[in-house]
Amino acid sequence: MFKTNNVASRIFERQIRTPAPGTSVHCARRFYENLVPSFTIYDVECPDHSFRKFTDDGQYFISFGRNHQDLIVYRPTWLSFSCKEEDCDNTHELPSKAKRFESFFTQLYVKSLASCNEHICKDFFLYMESNRFGIFATSTAAQIQDAPAVDGAIQGIPSIEKITFHLLRLEDGVILDEKVFHNDYVNLAHNTGVFLYDDLLAVVSLRYQTIHILQIRDFGNLVDVRAIGAYCREDDELFINSSSQLLGNRGDLVDNGIHHDQPNSNNSFLSGIKQRLLSFIFREIWSEETDQTQRVQSLKKKFYFHFPDYIDLMIWKVQFLDRHHLLIKFGSVDGGVSRNTDQHPAFFAVYNMETTEIVAFYQNAADELYLLFEHFCDHFHATSINSLYMNFISSHSNNIHALEQLKCMKIKATNFSQLISATDRHRQSADHPIRFNSRRQPNILKFKIKPGPEFGSADGRSKKISHFLFHPFLPLALSIQQTLFLPSVVNIHFRR
Repeated sequence: MFKTNNVASRIFERQIRTPAPGTSVHCARRFYENLVPSFTIYDVECPDHSFRKFTDDGQYFISFGRNHQDLIVYRPTWLSFSCKEEDCDNTHELPSKAKRFESFFTQLYVKSLASCNEHICKDFFLYMESNRFGIFATSTAAQIQDAPAVDGAIQGIPSIEKITFHLLRLEDGVILDEKVFHNDYVNLAHNTGVFLYDDLLAVVSLRYQTIHILQIRDFGNLVDVRAIGAYCREDDELFINSSSQLLGNRGDLVDNGIHHDQPNSNNSFLSGIKQRLLSFIFREIWSEETDQTQRVQSLKKKFYFHFPDYIDLMIWKVQFLDRHHLLIKFGSVDGGVSRNTDQHPAFFAVYNMETTEIVAFYQNAADELYLLFEHFCDHFHATSINSLYMNFISSHSNNIHALEQLKCMKIKATNFSQLISATDRHRQSADHPIRFNSRRQPNILKFKIKPGPEFGSADGRSKKISHFLFHPFLPLALSIQQTLFLPSVVNIHFRR
């Protein structure tokens, strides 16, 4: 264990000491106690863009133009300048050129993604680290709130004329492939309706209650793998249509002067995923009791009484747990399009894509689900457990301090969804700086970040919103404060 906070001493210790087995990543993470931001440049001169995030490998910085049509990609660089004076320590004033945005970021290209009647979804971006592909989304601006429920669509879900997913090679900005959804609705805010795991992409169509699984090939193609919703297996639709035709032919053979109309399969049958869910719930309740009388009573109370509620459940969100299992969030129609779904009852199901079976089902406030999240947190957040950078991220599964924080959050939270809410959303800004203290050395301030102007805002009553963008491994961060009717204030925090 390192005993000093001196960087040179720690580097020397790292050279002569070998970490204990299984602790190499932990020792490397401790080294970052010395590599923290130590200086802030306030109100940086920067282009009027909407800054999104750093890529997970730190190679690119993603931003969007204010016209909502252009993608601007930067390469993060490190500040370098020369000082010709005798006193050139850390207290020396930085030259004016070093205080510009261009001193930290080099623009690679500007790419127009949206057409004249489309706009880029600024809250949506996914990054495929292995191939350095970026996935962006554009859509037509108008939403049809009272769209008719046709072709199996859900009543009450709005419709967007065109949603396009663009697969981009971030190295040079070449668009490799596109996937278009017409007259559909996908929740793009904060990547809610889309999830990336390795080379697999899951897109949730709320309007048609279908989970589209796509594969991203190495040469840059988006390939349809399967669609889960109305049908679970590839040949389900063919089998049902063949059966309907067979029944129809038999009806024609009955010469009794009466025409027998076959019911529409879209209206007569529940979707495949809904049938799998109901079957699992029934079998679970059935297996709870061994006595036949008690079993029937239990089914009446737990299954048949809630049957209408189960029928009305719709898919809200989905994510991969591994390459074969999906975690699916179910809820009501109102919650599917609401900005805050925490106020609506919800359920979670684990679905095996290979066997097309539901293998687990939980209520939103189930203690068993919380315990799984506590012990296997990385599976709920990671885009891939094979990503190298995931080893250096603290979570409830590998850090006792994060676990203590989770237990405190559980006391305040009313359901599981509040524990896994997005962390990259805008927050209301406070006038005082955010302090970062050392855990191993309590009450030792390592650095602090203050969003907004250096000496505060003249109007303390205005509502200010801030968000923070941290580089994944460099001691570099951006704080962006937005105030109504005023230009954004961008500060750069780095190690000098």
